[in-house]
Amino acid sequence: MRPSSGGQRRDQSPHYDRAGVHIDAGSEAVSRYRRVMRSPATRPEVLEGVGGFYGAFRLPEGPTLIAGTDGVGTKVLVAAALNQWSGVGVDLVAMSVNDVLTAGAEPLFFLDYLATGALDPAWAEVVVAGVDRGCLLAGCALLGGETAEMPGAYAPGVADLAGTAVGRLMPDRIPAPPVQAGMAILGIASSGFHANGYSLLRHVLAERGVSYADPVPGDARSWGEALLEPTRIYVRPVLSLLRECPVAAMAHITGGGLTENLPRVLGGRGAVLGPVDWPRPPEMAAFGELAQLDAPEMGRVFNLGVGFALVVAPEWEPAVRAHLAPAGWPVYRVGTVADAPGVVWA
Repeated sequence: MRPSSGGQRRDQSPHYDRAGVHIDAGSEAVSRYRRVMRSPATRPEVLEGVGGFYGAFRLPEGPTLIAGTDGVGTKVLVAAALNQWSGVGVDLVAMSVNDVLTAGAEPLFFLDYLATGALDPAWAEVVVAGVDRGCLLAGCALLGGETAEMPGAYAPGVADLAGTAVGRLMPDRIPAPPVQAGMAILGIASSGFHANGYSLLRHVLAERGVSYADPVPGDARSWGEALLEPTRIYVRPVLSLLRECPVAAMAHITGGGLTENLPRVLGGRGAVLGPVDWPRPPEMAAFGELAQLDAPEMGRVFNLGVGFALVVAPEWEPAVRAHLAPAGWPVYRVGTVADAPGVVWA
């Protein structure tokens, strides 16, 4: 169920579609992919296909492999504008390894794809060094990739990044219980916008005359610094948690925010989020004010300060908090699993 927009008329507020990105069209595209994709049925080892956070493939003799692929979207345009590329390599790894993690899988290796109109070796070195740093944080190997120079396909100074992570299901994970109504939805703090919503961010900042050098209200950083903060990689602490606590489901809060990502892992159930009382990163609160978006609309685009969600029985909440405390990442109670499908904001 789509949340209310608080009574605002769509043509009077800078919603994501006005920035040129259409969430509903993305959902329709995935539905169309499912209709035309016949190749997965040719391999009985395929366990999970298009539409989830990851794909799963069980080897005839051996472990189940989990794979995820993603990019960093138009965050590359902010990096290009500021000529600061080191952090987006970390983003690239994070977007895929965090997806793979939702299966309870340990990332094994990563492949990257860098595309630009005119290759600058020094630029490529900076990007790949960031990718390697992300792999170190995730505990996986940067196995290889592709660097493509395509004159005419990209404007000068513009590039695109994509990557794929492959992992294996943890053999020593505590078995996951089924998702039940009444379970707690816990959110691990994000490091900011991560790599989602940047078309809307750029659109609103430009429309309001805000430059990347301007300070973020309530923050010591500039908008450029806040926007280029790398995506948090949750792999190591969460893998450790899964060996100690029974986690029913996990969601990586990416494009579509809490509203779109939580239902993907609740097995047909829904969620009641809020009251919305967990703290917002200052840059996210400032952008909400600047864009005049209410919490439900913000929650359909951004992570609202929650980068990774865990669904657990309420009695396990203290243990989860205690286990994740050494990582230094706050854990918030963001909602409760409901019987009825969809996401409702309390």
